[in-house]
Amino acid sequence: MEAHADLNVRPSPDREMADIAAYVMDYVITDEEAYDTARYVLMDSLGCALLALRYPECKKLLGPVVPGTTVPSGVRVPGTDFILDPVKAAHDIGVLIRWLDYNDAWLAAEWGHPSDNLGGILAAADFVDQRRAAEGKDPLTMRDVLTALIKAHEIQGVMALENSFNRLGYDHVILVKLATAALATRLLGGGRDKIINTLSQVWMDGPALRAYRHAPNTGPRKSWAAGDATSRGVMLALTTLQGEIGYPSALTAKKWGFYDVFFKGERFRFPQSYGSYVIRNILFKVSFPAEFHAQTAVECALSLHEHVKGRFDEIEKIVITTQESAIRIISKTGPLYNPADRDHCIQYMTAIGLIFGELTADHYEDSVASDPRIDKLREKMEVVEDSRYSRDYLDPEKRSIANAVQVFFRDGSATEKVEVEYPVGHRRRRKEAIPLLIRKFRENALSRLPDDTVRELLDLLLDRERLEKTAVRDFMEMASSVPRDIDL
Repeated sequence: MEAHADLNVRPSPDREMADIAAYVMDYVITDEEAYDTARYVLMDSLGCALLALRYPECKKLLGPVVPGTTVPSGVRVPGTDFILDPVKAAHDIGVLIRWLDYNDAWLAAEWGHPSDNLGGILAAADFVDQRRAAEGKDPLTMRDVLTALIKAHEIQGVMALENSFNRLGYDHVILVKLATAALATRLLGGGRDKIINTLSQVWMDGPALRAYRHAPNTGPRKSWAAGDATSRGVMLALTTLQGEIGYPSALTAKKWGFYDVFFKGERFRFPQSYGSYVIRNILFKVSFPAEFHAQTAVECALSLHEHVKGRFDEIEKIVITTQESAIRIISKTGPLYNPADRDHCIQYMTAIGLIFGELTADHYEDSVASDPRIDKLREKMEVVEDSRYSRDYLDPEKRSIANAVQVFFRDGSATEKVEVEYPVGHRRRRKEAIPLLIRKFRENALSRLPDDTVRELLDLLLDRERLEKTAVRDFMEMASSVPRDIDL
């Protein structure tokens, strides 16, 4: 019998990759709300990055791979004096932005944090602008960065609308790698074909597991996974631009392609085309660093603090009513072993709000977690699903993230059932959120930068016209103005 031979004819690029390349190359953003929101995303992400520098477990991941390495005209890392190659700089900026689980979020069939892509976008943009300066060319501006930011949000967010990687056990950071790869290739000078080639390399990589986000393995990798993904996107872009070929049917190849190997043979679904929908509807973490499915639960807990303080020993049970997604990813009982474990536990975050009337990044540290009241309250908690919350969570007209908390006492009395459907960072509460975002940035930035630098940065970020005309290298230099007495 004659052996079967595979037909070795290269097809046209998969439509899914071609569509992204066309969007990156051709789509003109005329949406003023998109640019205004992108400016706040930039401001908020930078503030999160600067605050993360307070934490030794984060700082140990930063800097050149080989200590002492210098890179002429390299990329600056905000809040530090590091000047790195663009791949490691993308990693470090991405790690800083994501470390405290305090940057923006997107919740759909898949969830994630589209501002994670800023690690790669800022690194690629600063790298290009440094070279332009050396060659006497016109600068790359922050308008280019904001445009890339909007498009990265859109690619990651639209991909996430109806395509769930988490249900198959994969981590959402594959979408960070995808969006960063597309925009980094463009910023670095690549055209349509180069973008497609880079995207094919992303799918060839395959996805990471989510095990580091879930009991019993939750750990700090979840805080640097996005930095790793955005840096990988930059690395693949640079590799492609050096002439590496792509793989046109990386998704659809029978037996060996992404769909057959990782996605049960199903193709991605796209309920809408790429535009500027995601950035306009992005969720900001305004009040506290907490996994987003628990944001409104913490708001509820804070409002109940005055009613329960001093009565913790009288509590019989606490009922948290939530959405299915929250139950699936952040409801957990038993020991919590590290800060990464705690900030992905709805019971822990709710207990902190009830006990302290606030929630900060410091509340996840061992010094606070050792308070015996926290685990006592966790043991009394019941987490239940409200089917309406789950429906409204996926409704494109609502995208709510509802939670309710009620405390019951042994004497038969109870607090009111406090319900919050839309967190303060939701688009429906945007007007309320902006002053709080500005305050959040100021406080976060002052944890690292001099007062005068923070004032200059904030003035620039709030003046859209001036910001958009600013050269990337000037912005990055300002964000890296570290006092001499601060040392990593």
